[in-house]
Amino acid sequence: MEMKEFAPDKNLLQMSQPAFQNATAEVVPRMASRATVPLLLLLGLLLIFLKLSQKKATLPGPSFCLGIGPLISYGRFLWMGIGSASNYYNEKYGGIVRVWIHGEETLIISRSSAVNHVMKKGHYISRFGSKHALQCIGMNENGIIFNNNPSIWKQTRSYFAKALTGPILQRTLAMTVESTRDHLEKLLGGNNNTTKVDVLLFLRAITLDIANRLFLRVPLHEGEIVAKVQKYFDTWQSLLLKPDIFFKFKCMYKKYEKAAQDLQDAVEELLLKKQQELRDTEKLHDITDFATDLIFAQTHGELTPDNVRQSLLEILIAGPDTMSVSIYFMLLLIAQHPEVEKKILEEIQTVTGKREVQNNDLQQLKILENFINESMRYQPVVDITMRKALKDDMIDGFLVKKGTNIILNLGRMHKDDFFLKPYEFSLENFTQSVPHCYFRPFGFGPRSCVGKYVAMVMMKGILVTMLKQFTVHSDNGNNLQNIKYIHHLSFHPNESQTLQMTFIPRNQAED
Repeated sequence: MEMKEFAPDKNLLQMSQPAFQNATAEVVPRMASRATVPLLLLLGLLLIFLKLSQKKATLPGPSFCLGIGPLISYGRFLWMGIGSASNYYNEKYGGIVRVWIHGEETLIISRSSAVNHVMKKGHYISRFGSKHALQCIGMNENGIIFNNNPSIWKQTRSYFAKALTGPILQRTLAMTVESTRDHLEKLLGGNNNTTKVDVLLFLRAITLDIANRLFLRVPLHEGEIVAKVQKYFDTWQSLLLKPDIFFKFKCMYKKYEKAAQDLQDAVEELLLKKQQELRDTEKLHDITDFATDLIFAQTHGELTPDNVRQSLLEILIAGPDTMSVSIYFMLLLIAQHPEVEKKILEEIQTVTGKREVQNNDLQQLKILENFINESMRYQPVVDITMRKALKDDMIDGFLVKKGTNIILNLGRMHKDDFFLKPYEFSLENFTQSVPHCYFRPFGFGPRSCVGKYVAMVMMKGILVTMLKQFTVHSDNGNNLQNIKYIHHLSFHPNESQTLQMTFIPRNQAED
């Protein structure tokens, strides 16, 4: 029997082909979908890792690490203080560092190019700090120091600018010399003997008196106001970075609230005295001053009562708060460096002789000015300034997003290698002209210190008047290297220690 070779029918193949294709079409997508999901997840994780790696490389600083980094950095600021923590991070990570304060991204900048960029730009005119704290101390949208409302700040600053320039600036030196002489006479009680002096308390009384003579001109109790100013400042720096939960418990901040309110009440009383004086006067031009301008602005609806009170408070505390500490550091440096004292005194005697220092003399006191600048560079009181970015920006190639907090570490910037002896106190650091970009003790740009010219005149006037009559010696071996400090919102001595200095009349010292 002959066997025939089996040949599939063409129609049968055509019928079976769709079934094969359908089976393949179902299996392949299923296999593809199972493979795609892990691949996409892996790709997503890789992209996240690359972004985090790029961010870390772009912005040096502690790792985020599931939120632990922000907690640690914020805790460090609360524990060490703003100034000390800023130095810690700049030293560890470099001139631009990313950290977190209160959960908000914060840059600490000590690089001069970046510092100058921030200062000159108008979108960094706002500051940052706890709103609850600023409300407690009266600075929330009031005054100019920590007023974070740009429009209100600009309006209020115009009154400060008027008060701290022009005729007032011309009168500052005479008022400074007169006040310093009056307080020296009270201190000595008519006796020309060696006297131990609580220097900070003494300088605070002088600077408060000068501010009153220039900007308010009503009788006040210096000792009481000075004590309240100190408690107010302690409250300010203690509360500024506190978390919101802190203010949920009245018992925790009650003493701070009272300290702030005590000074506010005292300033309110001074304003009432001024208002009464304005009502009683017949010649208004004889008593016009900063306080008068504020009161008239309130009457015309240009400033609120709270803003008027806070503005007067701020112009009165500037001297006792920072300038007094600055001059204290200068006196310590003079006591440590008798050769510098000799140079300054010789210049004073050459320029002024036996008469009091006058406005025309100030430009000739070059050694004294170099000494003041070097003191503020070597041992600044206000060595940080705080800002907030109001829009996106690039700083030295780094992307800075709107809302980012900025800490400008001026104290560390002033230790730049540009100076001949950046880590030493030496007048050689200012023997040659110093470019402004490396030395910004009062800042610059739209939010620079509005009282910088008055401050320089006051410091020169106080130092010249004191040094012409006295040489100073630090008690208990105190110097800038061994006294205890608090480095928070500013750099100042811990006043639990004795900070006395001995004032020796010049005629006795020479004998």
